[in-house]
Amino acid sequence: MAKVYYIKRSRERDGSSSVITGTLVQLVENSSYTLDCGASYSHEKGNAKINRKPKTIASLISNLNNAVNNSAADGYAGITYKLLATAEVV
Repeated sequence: MAKVYYIKRSRERDGSSSVITGTLVQLVENSSYTLDCGASYSHEKGNAKINRKPKTIASLISNLNNAVNNSAADGYAGITYKLLATAEVV
């Protein structure tokens, strides 16, 4: 049985949001570009280190939030990720 996660991505600037669904493996694969971009800026002062292969959903969400902030010009992107729900798939 695999768990399917629902993650909400919200933009503060215009109030838009979208829901991303998938298993942890699918979500990491689909978010790899965001994680790679954030990791490329992690060496700069004040930026967080990014784990490109998180093992838990909580770690993925934390790393996505840190990655978008690392990539932002002023250190805050205005984009947030939040876990909405989890479902078991048979």
